[in-house]
Amino acid sequence: MTPVLQAIRLSRRFGGLLAVAGVSLDLAIGELHAVIGPNGAGKSTLVNLLAGELLPTAGSIRIDGDDVTGRGNWRVARCGVGRSFQRTNLMPQMTVLENARLAVQARVSARGLLRTLRRDDASVSIARIALSRVGLAESADRIAGTLSHGQLRQLEIGVALAGQPKVLLLDEPLAGMGPEESETFATLLRELSRDHAVLLVEHDMDVVFAVAHRMTVMLDGRVLECGTPEAIRASAAVRDAYLGHSV
Repeated sequence: MTPVLQAIRLSRRFGGLLAVAGVSLDLAIGELHAVIGPNGAGKSTLVNLLAGELLPTAGSIRIDGDDVTGRGNWRVARCGVGRSFQRTNLMPQMTVLENARLAVQARVSARGLLRTLRRDDASVSIARIALSRVGLAESADRIAGTLSHGQLRQLEIGVALAGQPKVLLLDEPLAGMGPEESETFATLLRELSRDHAVLLVEHDMDVVFAVAHRMTVMLDGRVLECGTPEAIRASAAVRDAYLGHSV
C-alpha cells in the first residue's frame, strides 16, 4: 500500500529528555496502524508531532509525498489529517451537530470557528454524514455535554471526520470505556480503517490486537519492534518490555 503519511527519523527533545528518538513509520489508507508501549514511551508526543501540534527537533513528516514538517497544526489538518485527544476536546454547551459543523467550516476557513453558519446547508450535510458514521445521527440535536462518556468519544471522532481527513490520529479513544462500549468502538475502528489511514494509540490490548493491521511498539521514545499483530505477540522483546506473557 502507498503511504499517505510518513514519519522519517522523527525526534523531539524537551530539555534533557529525548521523548521521541528517530521514529520512522508510515500510514496507508485501508490500514489501522497501532502504536503501543508503556506510559512515558513517547506515544502521545509522536501523535502531537504528526498532527503539527509540536515541532520536531529532527526528522521530517510527509503527506502524499509533500514535506509538511513545521507547518503547524491547522495547515497539517488542511492537508487531510484529523485527530482525537486523550481528553475530550469538544464544545459541551453546543449541540452535537454544531460541534461537527464547526469542524467542517474550520477546514474551509481559519476563521470558521468564530462563525455560526446556521444557514450553511452544505456544512450541515457534511456534518450529518460524519455523525451518521459514528452512530450519532439520532443525537444531532442533543447538547454535547449531556452525552455519555462513550458517546462523547464517538462525537470526537465524528468531529474529526467532519473535516474530511484522509488520516485519523486517535490518541487513547477507549480510555474510560466499559466492555460494551469498547466492543462498539472496536467495530467503528474497523469501519474507519477501510477508507482512512488510521493511527491508534491505545492501552486496551484486546481491542488493539483485534483491529490492528500493523503495530509499532515504543519504549523510551524509540521503536522497539514493528510488524503484524502476530509478530508482535510472538516477540520475546515485546513481551519482556511491555506485554508480559498474558497476551
